Amino acid sequence: MIVSALFLLQATFQAPRLVESSGVAVSRQYPGVLWTHNDSGDGPYLYATDRNGADRGFLLVSGAEAFDWEDIALGVCPAPFHAAACIYIADTGDNLGVRPYVTLYAVPEPVPPESPGDTLRTTAAPLALRVSYPDGSHDVEAIFVSPRDTATYLVSKGRAGSIKVYRVGSKEWSSKPAAQPVVATIIQTLDIRPNAEAGRQITGAAMRPDGRVVALRTYGEIYLFSPSVGGRLAPARERPCDISGVEIGGEAVAFLDDTTLILTSEAGRHRPGTIDTAVCHR
Repeated sequence: MIVSALFLLQATFQAPRLVESSGVAVSRQYPGVLWTHNDSGDGPYLYATDRNGADRGFLLVSGAEAFDWEDIALGVCPAPFHAAACIYIADTGDNLGVRPYVTLYAVPEPVPPESPGDTLRTTAAPLALRVSYPDGSHDVEAIFVSPRDTATYLVSKGRAGSIKVYRVGSKEWSSKPAAQPVVATIIQTLDIRPNAEAGRQITGAAMRPDGRVVALRTYGEIYLFSPSVGGRLAPARERPCDISGVEIGGEAVAFLDDTTLILTSEAGRHRPGTIDTAVCHR
């Protein structure tokens, strides 16, 4: 039996520059604030919004590049930072599977901008970590940061025929960029059969703040997992949650609270991108 998500609130992004929301994160330090960013084609900018899609302005991530940003997550900062929470940015998109390495950024969560005209501020300089995979290049559009071990987990989209979970430990971060990329560790291959025609490719990920549940989304489904020792993911429900037909090009997911999810999508030809609040019943 297919279980459909219950949508509590549906809105659209008001920021005209925000045309392809590819990742979303819920601020814990600034209640009501959501962080998002565009897919490839934009500069290194973080946009502030809320559940109603309000345009609160944007910030330049100072010193970062934006080749193909695909996801963001909030987590404990790496050791070189003394801030409590960092925004992790995944410049990991690789549609053709040719990048020799990708880049993760970590930047202390900034004070959010407040209005559409608040666009001149910058973040602190981020840490940058080059990452390669032990089994070749992959298109990765989903990351999450675990509060248990402060490691970053990357989930491949599935273009190569399987969906894999990789891990980068917190000790890999340094205040000085490494000359060579660190090699991520393969954790597992998930029992999800990717299907591009059906939209079954992983486009976003999120871990609940307590670290007990991970959500992985495709264009039309949400899979919930329970993390175990070593970061392996075990299914938390028998079937995925159906979100098909609600979004066009939906790519991002984040936990608003223990049971509620935030979903975002890119803009269509005649409408802005969407931001949805939903619940997947167990």
